[in-house]
Formats: sequence, structure tokens, C-alpha cells
Amino acid sequence: MVTQPAALPPNVRVLERGWLSSNSVLLTGGDGPCLVDTGYGLHAEQTVALVQQACKGPPLQQIVNTHLHSDHCGGNAALQLAFPHVEISIPASQTQAVTHWDEHALTYAATGQLCPRFSCDHGLRAGQELILAGQHWQVHAAPGHDNDALMFFQAQTRTLISADALWEDGFGVLFPLLLHDERAIDTTSHTLRAIEQLQPAWVIPGHGAPFHQVDAALQRADRRLAHIAQHPNKHRLHAAQVLIKFHLMQVKRIRRATLLAWALSTPYLQHIAEHTEGIAQQDAVAQREWINQLLHRLATKRAIAVSGQWVQDVA
Repeated sequence: MVTQPAALPPNVRVLERGWLSSNSVLLTGGDGPCLVDTGYGLHAEQTVALVQQACKGPPLQQIVNTHLHSDHCGGNAALQLAFPHVEISIPASQTQAVTHWDEHALTYAATGQLCPRFSCDHGLRAGQELILAGQHWQVHAAPGHDNDALMFFQAQTRTLISADALWEDGFGVLFPLLLHDERAIDTTSHTLRAIEQLQPAWVIPGHGAPFHQVDAALQRADRRLAHIAQHPNKHRLHAAQVLIKFHLMQVKRIRRATLLAWALSTPYLQHIAEHTEGIAQQDAVAQREWINQLLHRLATKRAIAVSGQWVQDVA
């Protein structure tokens, strides 16, 4: 779905999909269009078609990624094929990992997710100012959800592309906290205060519709962060369920045995089981029982459906 709320600048269009793919933000004007984030790999064909349809004049010139989680850059490779002259800019701290395609450093192996290989042209750092589709955008650090994440702010229109640093109702999973990096709480708080200081009129989040009641969103995010700080293990268990739900959104329907095998081979889930529940990685029986408990919780919430030997996603 392509959305363009009336108060957003006319050169900004938001390609909003379900939660498997992040929002993609199409900026038009200047020397040619720019796309911020490209969704998940399974939606790459749809992403290319939407961009081709929206780019009535010059072809896509730039792709800029807020961070390199698979749901934000999975369309990069397909867009490189469709638009051979497009240039891709990513957080500078991850250029080496992309150049050598280190799936461990990029967390695709750790999360059990997929991302088609792409190449990058430029590295971005906080404090830079970019010209995207003829407009000046500031680059700001946005650690917390991802330590390498960036967000982009257009000062004249006070438009912020926040990715997963701020949603209308919270923010993304604090992945560093899953590996017991307790600094994630402070860095997330710092990011929220940076957004507060920018005073954006509109926020385009990584998931969900653009919103303008930013103060209320920040208050909800602060409350959520305070709860996570008091109950970090609850957040880790929530993250484990998010990883399973994401996988089911991708495969739609899967045999329970196959899902359990995937979960037992996914390092983030193994780590959460060991360090939150005290279940050793070598104890496959206990880990399998733990995964079954997570499936039961998701089914109770009606996020998934379990029927006999089959597990399927529930939209």
C-alpha cells in the first residue's frame, strides 16, 4: 500500500506493507528518486514493481538503509538488478560485513533469517548531511534496537524517518539486550531523547503508518523502556516469540518438527534459552520443550495456530 498523508511533504511516499517487510520511503525530486529501506526478500518482486510504478520520471538513483536487519534491506539485491545504476548507502560500521557478506556479523545466521546478497557503495555516519532526491537530510545515530542503526531528519519539513527507533506504540526489539548488553537500555533512552530534541512534526516509522502525535509516542516508548529495564528477561522471552512469529510470517505453514529443528539451530533462540531459562544448548530435549511452550503462548494470543503436527501463521 502506498500512503501519503496530506501533511507529509508531497515528494514523500510511504510504501507500507505487513510486518514481514519494513516500510519503504520513496523520496522524489532533484536528480532522481531515493528509496529508504527496501523490505524483506520475499517481497522484493513487489517492491521493485511498486518502485517502478511510482518512479514516473528518472529511474531510482539511490537506496539508503537505516540498518541492515533483513526486513529493511531484503529488497536491495533485486533493486540493484532492476536499476543497474542505483547506489546503495548503509551504516559505515557495516560496510566490511557487507563486502565480505559475513552473515554472522549481519545477524542473518543468528536470527535464522534470509537476505539476498547485495553490494554497497557508500558508508553513512551520524553527523553527515545527505542530499536525497534534491533535499538535505541529517543523519542521526539511533542505537538501541540495533547498535548500528541510523535515522534521517529533514529539518525544513521536520520529517523524521525513525525506522525501528520509534514506532507510534513503542520501538523494535532491543537485540543487543538479547546478548546481555545492558547498555541497550541507556542507548535506547539516548535515542528517544535525541528524537525529542529534534521535535519532528511527522515520524515515518519502520512499521506502521506515519504519525504526528510524537510526544505521546515518546511517552509510550519511555514507559515501555522502563518496563524492559525492570524486567529484561521478559523482553528476551518476548523477542524469542517475535523471532518465531517472523519465521512463520515467512513460511506461512510448517510442520511442527521442521519448526522445532529451525528453532534449535537458531543461535539467538539458543542463547535466550541458555541465559534466560538456564537450558544448555546441548540439552535438545529441554530446548524443544521450551520452544513448545513459546508456541503455546503464541497460540493463546492467537498470533499463530497449532493443529496436530502443523503450525501456521495467523495474520
